[in-house]
Amino acid sequence: MKLLLFDIDGTILLTDGAGTRAANRAFEKIHGLRDAMKGIDAAGKTDPLILSEMYGNGLSRDYTDGEARELYREYVLFLEEEVENCRIEIMPGIPYLLESLSSRTDVMLGIATGNIERGARIKLRKSGLDSHFSVGGFGSDSGSREALIRVAIERAKIRLRDSEDFEKIYVIGDTPHDIVHGRAAGAVTVAVATGRYSLTELLEHRPDYLFEHLADYENVIRIFD
Repeated sequence: MKLLLFDIDGTILLTDGAGTRAANRAFEKIHGLRDAMKGIDAAGKTDPLILSEMYGNGLSRDYTDGEARELYREYVLFLEEEVENCRIEIMPGIPYLLESLSSRTDVMLGIATGNIERGARIKLRKSGLDSHFSVGGFGSDSGSREALIRVAIERAKIRLRDSEDFEKIYVIGDTPHDIVHGRAAGAVTVAVATGRYSLTELLEHRPDYLFEHLADYENVIRIFD
């Protein structure tokens, strides 16, 4: 059995800035400060790290656990609204790739994303792709991407029959963070240049596999044989 852990934003889909708008609205509602996400590069970062930058930039301090819970609560409400009214762009080849992989008995599909779990599920549900994924690790599990990947792996292992182990684990993502932290967690890394990073930028981090996009899904799927 092989475990394939997909990132969401830039790898599976794009939400036309819905997450940024929702985070800005939540921060403004709670703290009265506009555009708290301005200047923050969110690509590949976990939500807790992004939240720390928002508080550092806007209020010159870190957040408390209570503030995080309050902001995430408001963020999720705004995200539901933003995602409902935005154009979801599903990355090339993703629907066919996921459908093909989901039909296999030697593969388990999961998520490894910096999004908090409720935010991740809102995006996946809107895209209609949520049914492909049975497990995941999320920003609500850890601010460390390596740690949340390890959480996803452990959750997946619980689902295995007779304590069987995975033959291989793959992390599929569009940023250097996916490559670096996927490798640190012991996974085969698959990078795709459908986010903000170019092929050249991703190549610098030496992924095991590198694709411009996943549109040629029949060729992509061979690496999981």
